Amino acid sequence: MIEVRSVTRRFPDAPQAAVDDVSFTIFPGDCAVISGANGSGKSVLMHLIASLDRPDRGTICVGNDEQGKPYRIGLVFQDASAQILGETPAEDVAFGPLNLGFRREDADRIAAGALAHCGLGGKEHWPARTLSGGEKRRLAVAGVLAMDARIIILDEPFANLDWPGVVQVNTIIRDLHAGGKTVVVLTHELEK
Repeated sequence: MIEVRSVTRRFPDAPQAAVDDVSFTIFPGDCAVISGANGSGKSVLMHLIASLDRPDRGTICVGNDEQGKPYRIGLVFQDASAQILGETPAEDVAFGPLNLGFRREDADRIAAGALAHCGLGGKEHWPARTLSGGEKRRLAVAGVLAMDARIIILDEPFANLDWPGVVQVNTIIRDLHAGGKTVVVLTHELEK
């Protein structure tokens, strides 16, 4: 699903590489945890895998779907609030399918299903910014599910969450994995 080979990324004027000669393979359906201290390059690695940045050296290969297109990667950023584009959860989650060319009725149906899957049914028309931290993470996951992402990368998914929020996020991770998604969790909080 994902193959990272000898990847290095160094930013100009940085005293050391953010990612230095990293190699690993993640297979379809894996649930992988990439751990390291804050500032160890986990988020940089996520950006490289998702093609939001390019390595200075090495290669990253993402598997292809049945049509020969690279699998869609869904990202859940550490600050899930930064991913909210819509005024309501329904509007936010429908944004992706609408941009993929789905008709409004189909995008709304897809959004409703994704929200229900993530435990946000009944909150479709709440102000999205008023959701709790755990609910915002679930909203971000619903957004990537609506885009039919096969690979989901969660960057520091436990940051700033109370214990019930941690339990919610772990439940989502287990559900995604059980549903056949390839899940990558980047965290320094292995105990959670």
